[in-house]
Amino acid sequence: MLALRLARGARPSVQARRLLVTVASAGTGFLLLCTFGYALGHPGAAFGSSLRLAWCAAPLAATVYLAVAVARTDPATRPRPGLSAVGLGPGRRSVLAAVSTAAACALGSLIALTVFLHLRGDLGALPLGGAAGALLAADQDLPFAATLTLLTLVPVTASVTAALLLRPRPGRPAATARPGTRAATRDPGDDTDPDRPLMPSATPTGLPWGVALLAAGLAVESYASRSDAALGLRLPGGLASGPLGVLVGWACTAVGLALAGPALVHGCGRALQAVRPGAVRLLAGRVLQQEARRIGRPLGVVCAVVSGAFAAAALYTGSEPDTGPLSALGAVLVVGCALAALALAAVEAKHARSQTTAALLRLGAPAVVLRAAVALRAVALCALFAPLTWGIAELAAAPLGR
Repeated sequence: MLALRLARGARPSVQARRLLVTVASAGTGFLLLCTFGYALGHPGAAFGSSLRLAWCAAPLAATVYLAVAVARTDPATRPRPGLSAVGLGPGRRSVLAAVSTAAACALGSLIALTVFLHLRGDLGALPLGGAAGALLAADQDLPFAATLTLLTLVPVTASVTAALLLRPRPGRPAATARPGTRAATRDPGDDTDPDRPLMPSATPTGLPWGVALLAAGLAVESYASRSDAALGLRLPGGLASGPLGVLVGWACTAVGLALAGPALVHGCGRALQAVRPGAVRLLAGRVLQQEARRIGRPLGVVCAVVSGAFAAAALYTGSEPDTGPLSALGAVLVVGCALAALALAAVEAKHARSQTTAALLRLGAPAVVLRAAVALRAVALCALFAPLTWGIAELAAAPLGR
């Protein structure tokens, strides 16, 4: 009930974020149900049905990633004065985030079920001349248990992940400040210092693991490209084919980019401040260092998704693949969730440094300097991640093109 009241009283921007989670959950749930319908209509193609279900893991992971990003920035789950007095401590707030996430994803699953039943003709006449009904096994009854399991997969996975990632971590000191101040009400995951917002921050520790996964992924791809192609897999919708090891290796490179993102952003900020920086370079570099943990991982995820798209496009020499509507929906979900999470992180970073910006303006800093620092940060990030994305895409596509 408390989660419902907080949801009803949220700002329109917060409701729009939750709506994004609902839309992503609806798309993923629809893909799962369509895969189930294909399995019902093709009982002799067990391997193909299992492969289609396995490729729903990418949209599912993207949806869970977006749901956790929205839950992390939800004002209803942030510390507020007086909440601990009424029993809403850090542990209860993580449960509240899980409940809100489950509610948004459950609504999306209901929408997916409604669209799926409509296309099957269970809610009336068959639409589209019955073409969709033939693909979704409209002549067979849906098993209730299997359908319910698929529909609850997204809400349960997203809510459990949100609760685990937003749970209070032992050993993290709580904010000690007067009630009502920014320091007392700031996000526990926010590593910025409200009193000294432009002080250098510690380098994120994910770079060694990210580089190790990148190297391991590229090594697996190179080895698999020279091995026998008997273990090759054909992706649903005619997207691509290749040895299984190549696909596993590319997945490792994607995880490595996500882990190395914060350290790369922090290093980019340090590079901007090298060799006698001026006011603009110093401000841009310090802000990048402070925001490395906030925007680094979403940038790494977007880099991985874009490099995967480039690698897939490089496999076709002039011939356009017959992707089909379901493959296109899965690709849109993955790319859309990654971009939405990055945009959300950028907006939250802007709000987090709003007091710093206001303080600089009060001290007499020209507005043109602040705008130049924003532009310099964008150029620096593009100069770092664009070549990195292109290079990973080329290295990932080279084994598949052999």
